Amino acid sequence: MKKFFNRELSWIEFNARVLSESLRIDVPLLERLNFLSITEKNFDEFFQVRVASLKRQGNAESKSVLKRISERTRQLVKLEYSTLMNFVLPELKKEGVEYIKAENYTAQQKTFCEKYFKHDIFPLLTPLRTDTDFFPRIGNLNLNAAFLLEPKEGLDISKNALSARDKDIVALIQIPTAVERIVWLPSSGKEKQFALLDDIICMCGASLFPGYTAKETLVFKIARDADLAVDEEAGQQFIQAMEEVLVKRQSSFTVRMEYNSTSEKILEVLKSKLKLTDDDLYEIDGIIDPSSLGELQNIENSEEYKYPIWKNFNSNVLPEEGTYWNTLRQRDVLLNVPYESYDPVVKFIDQAAHDKNVLAIKMTLYRTGSNSPIVESLKEAAQNGKQVTVFVELKARFDEKRNISWAEELEQAGVIVIYGIVNLKVHAKICLVVRKESDGIRRYAHIGTGNYNPKTALVYQDLSVFTSNHEIVSDATLFFNVISGYSAVQTMHHLYMAPVSLKAKILELIQREIKQTTKDKPGHIIAKMNSLCHPEIIEALYEASKAGVKIDLNIRGICTLIPGIKKMSDNINVVSVIDRYLEHSRIFYFQNGGQEEIYLASADWMERNLDKRIELMFPITDRNVFKSIRKILDMYFKDNCRSHVLQKNGKWKMNFPSKKNKAYRVQEELYRHYKKHREVKKTLTNAEFIVRRKN
Repeated sequence: MKKFFNRELSWIEFNARVLSESLRIDVPLLERLNFLSITEKNFDEFFQVRVASLKRQGNAESKSVLKRISERTRQLVKLEYSTLMNFVLPELKKEGVEYIKAENYTAQQKTFCEKYFKHDIFPLLTPLRTDTDFFPRIGNLNLNAAFLLEPKEGLDISKNALSARDKDIVALIQIPTAVERIVWLPSSGKEKQFALLDDIICMCGASLFPGYTAKETLVFKIARDADLAVDEEAGQQFIQAMEEVLVKRQSSFTVRMEYNSTSEKILEVLKSKLKLTDDDLYEIDGIIDPSSLGELQNIENSEEYKYPIWKNFNSNVLPEEGTYWNTLRQRDVLLNVPYESYDPVVKFIDQAAHDKNVLAIKMTLYRTGSNSPIVESLKEAAQNGKQVTVFVELKARFDEKRNISWAEELEQAGVIVIYGIVNLKVHAKICLVVRKESDGIRRYAHIGTGNYNPKTALVYQDLSVFTSNHEIVSDATLFFNVISGYSAVQTMHHLYMAPVSLKAKILELIQREIKQTTKDKPGHIIAKMNSLCHPEIIEALYEASKAGVKIDLNIRGICTLIPGIKKMSDNINVVSVIDRYLEHSRIFYFQNGGQEEIYLASADWMERNLDKRIELMFPITDRNVFKSIRKILDMYFKDNCRSHVLQKNGKWKMNFPSKKNKAYRVQEELYRHYKKHREVKKTLTNAEFIVRRKN
C-alpha cells in the first residue's frame, strides 16, 4: 500500500494552490498579479534547489520524478501565463492600463521607443557572440534577448568582426536590470499604455550588429543549480568558502529555460550550449516572468485594485509608553503578527540595548532583512558596553550575501558573532535578555515561530511569546550555552531542541495520545505548520489514526501524508489555507486526556528541520496565552473561503461556503478579532468615570 505522496509533486500542488488565487475574481486585480509573481518566484526557487538536486542524483528514480515534475509544471506554467495574458492584463486594460506589443506601437510610440533605446538603453548593452569555443556566461534568472542574424547582401563575413562558420549567427544581449522593465508610452487618450524593455530591445537591438539584419528574436530566462554546499570544515575561511559558493551559483549547470518564441535555430543553439533536454524547456505564450512587473503595483489609484488596508494593531497587553519589564514580570504576552504590530519585538531589543541595567543580550538571526532596526539596536547595545552574542546563520539560502554583510557590521561594533554550527543550520527563533534588578538577576525571553525580520512580519503570519517564566528562561540560557560552546548537550526540561530532543518529544506526545484514547473518549491532535514530510512522524500519525485518535492538520505547503485511507488514515483531516498573508506559524495541540497542551515551534515536521537543523519547540504555560492560541487554532479549520482539503488521491479540493455553512475567511476573522479588541481597549482608556457624591 502506498503510504506517502512524493515530496516534490506535493510541493508543486502547493504552488498550484498559490496560482489558484490569481484565478479568483473576488481577489483584487493587482493582488491576482501578485499571486502570479509569487508562483513564478516559487518555481524559480524550486528548480534551483529541488530539481537541481534530483538532476545531480541521476538515478532511475530521480529521472522518473523529474519526468513527472516536468509534466505537471508544464500544465501549471501554461495556466499561469494564460491567466496573465487572457485575464489579468485584459482586466487591467479595462481599468485604463494597457500593455502594447511592439507590433502594435503607433508611429509616435515607435519613434519614442527608438529614441529611448538610442539614448538610454544602447549604452548599457553588450552584444555577445555564441559561435566561439567559450559560450557567454548567462546570469541566473536574468532576462536575455537572442538574435538570429543574417549578413546584409554584399557583406564579406570572413572579414567582419562577427565572422561565422555558418551563414546564420546567434548573438545575445542581457536585458539590463538597472532600469525598469516597464516603459510608459505616450498615448493620445486618458489610458496609460506601457511597453516592455525586452520588446524594445528586440525591436531595436539589431543596431548593435552593423552589417546584419535580425531574422528572428527570442527572449529567455534560465534557472541554475543553487543547491551548492559550502565546505563545513573550512574553519576560519568559512565566510570565504561561502562567498565562493555564491559566485559558483552564477555559472552552475542550467536546470530550466523559459522562452517566448519558436525560433528553432536560436532554440537549437541555446539548447546545445546550455546542455538542456526537452524536459528543461518551457515555451511561454506571452510575457516571461510576471515577477518583474512589480511597477504595475504603483499605478495611479492602485489601492482600488489591492486588498483593503488591514492595519496591524498594537498589543493590548504591553504598554505603549515606557518599558516592558514590569508587565513581563507578571505574565507572558502573545504576539500574533501581522494582525498585531511587530513593533514590540523591535522595542524589546531596543529597550534592552539602552537600559543601563541590562547586562547581556543573546539571540539567533536567520533572515533579518536589509536595513534592520534590530541589527542597529544590537550594535548600539555592544557599543553601550553590554555583552551581546548573536548566532548568525550564513547558510540561510538566498540570504547568504546579506547575512555575511550585516554579520561583519555586528562584529565591527563589538558584538560576539558566532557563524552557525558545522553541518547544522541554526533555525531557532529566540532572544534572551539578562537584566540586573533589585531582587537579583532576572532574565526575559522572546521566542517564536518566525524570523527576526520586521519587513516579512508585515505579510507572514507568526506567533511569538514574551516571557520571564523561570523554567523557560533557564532552559533558554542552557540552549545558548549548548550552541555557543564545547559543552555536552545539557538537559533542558521545557525547551525541546532539534536535532537532540524535539523529534523524540513529538513522537512521545503522539504515543501518549494513543495510550489515552478510548472508543468513548478519543484523543485529539491538532497541528498547524508549513510542511509535513517526516516519515517517522507520519508513521506515528497513522498509528494514532488507527487507534482512533482524531487528527486535524493545517498544512500550508508540502504534505506527503495520505489522508482518508481506510484502516490507516481515515481519522486524519488535512486542510491548507492560502490567502493574503503567508501562513507561517507552527502550532501543535495535544488533548492529553483533558490536560491539554500546546506547543509553538520554529520547526516543521520535516527531516531537514528535525534531523539537520537547530530548532526549538516550547510549551505554552500561561493560561491566557493558551486560551488565545487554542481559539486561533480552531478558527483555521472553519475557513471555507480560502482553504483546500487534501484528498486521498493527492488532489486538493477547494472549500466553498454553503447554505448550511456561511462564508468564513479565517484571516479576515482574525483581523476583525484584533480590531475589536483594540477598539475595546481604546474605549476603556478614553472612558470618563463620573463619581457620584453625596451633597
